[in-house]
Amino acid sequence: MMWVVRRFLSSAVYRGHYAGQSGPLLRPRYGSLPADLELRHLQCTCCWKSRVPVAGFETLNATLTSSSSSSLSPESCKDDGRTTLDACYTSEQRDTILQLFNNATSAELASVKLLRGRKSLNIVEYRTKHGPFKTLESVVNVPLLKHKSAVIVFNSIVNPVKKERKVRIQLAKFIRPEVDRSWLEDATSIVSIVCGTNKIAWAHVDRGMTVLDWKQVECPNFLKGTYMASSYLNDVSTVVSVLPSADFYLIEKPALSVQNTALFPVMAHMRTVEAMLFALLEPKISPPEPNIPPRVLNMMRTAVGRHFDLIVGESRTSGAQVVRRLMTESVTQKFPRINIPQELLAKYRNYFQMGSRRGGEELCDALLQAVAFYELLSDSSC
Repeated sequence: MMWVVRRFLSSAVYRGHYAGQSGPLLRPRYGSLPADLELRHLQCTCCWKSRVPVAGFETLNATLTSSSSSSLSPESCKDDGRTTLDACYTSEQRDTILQLFNNATSAELASVKLLRGRKSLNIVEYRTKHGPFKTLESVVNVPLLKHKSAVIVFNSIVNPVKKERKVRIQLAKFIRPEVDRSWLEDATSIVSIVCGTNKIAWAHVDRGMTVLDWKQVECPNFLKGTYMASSYLNDVSTVVSVLPSADFYLIEKPALSVQNTALFPVMAHMRTVEAMLFALLEPKISPPEPNIPPRVLNMMRTAVGRHFDLIVGESRTSGAQVVRRLMTESVTQKFPRINIPQELLAKYRNYFQMGSRRGGEELCDALLQAVAFYELLSDSSC
């Protein structure tokens, strides 16, 4: 009985459509359904439970969908084979997406959600071979990038999500001895000092993130034969005599383990130079006053390494690449992370290349320590 009713209604509707007949169950051949036409169903006379549609609701749904296509949003753009990707976005949004796909490097593309790994490389290879993308629909021709994932990628480009730091570092985690935060915030400039095996480097940076001085001095008596306190003191005193004046001096605290006996001579060397720098730079105040902050501070090497993502396992890698990037940003960006004068850029432009024998590792670490100090201070919850 159910089958008979469906067949009868279906044939009646189609006859009315093509023959132009009219009737209570037939719709006009041309035009859309009247606005006051309600969707009605017939009840099955066998079970009185099943409902049979009176007219072709697939056509009605298609009409409603097409009428609302002007208000499409990225969220409504589904892989249904009827709506193009370009119709889901405004012209400005399409321009923004295509600008990124046609100009970004593989590394920049990899920072976008779902484009890590092979997909970013495929995009660069595809546009190199076939030319720039002209439509959003053409993007799905890239291997591994299909309709559903393309929509997620486009939405993340149009509406990027800003990541906020959930954990704010505490001041005591990177500065020793413990000092009041207000003392550090009032500082107009700092000198960041890093000791190496045969040299000492420093970077003088002011509160406006501008490098005022950036140098290193050779120390010929470091780790040369039998340790001589007078020889070490002579080298350290020479460095201290040329250091610029500043509110605070930050001395790198090495992260060498006392359990590694092979590195014990290097650790003893670092500790000796550190102690001499503290003794020569800290003003003598007798008796010490509680409201006067110490002028010489330790900054943890591991804290700087983590700040710049230079920690691999338990070791810290070279910061030369980070410094090269900071130097480039200093001349290419309107508001760089740190401002480096032109004369210093010209002086050290070849110091931090791969395979360079100029020995610029201490210079790198001194600059990174200064940058990390100001940035970690602003992020600190203390």
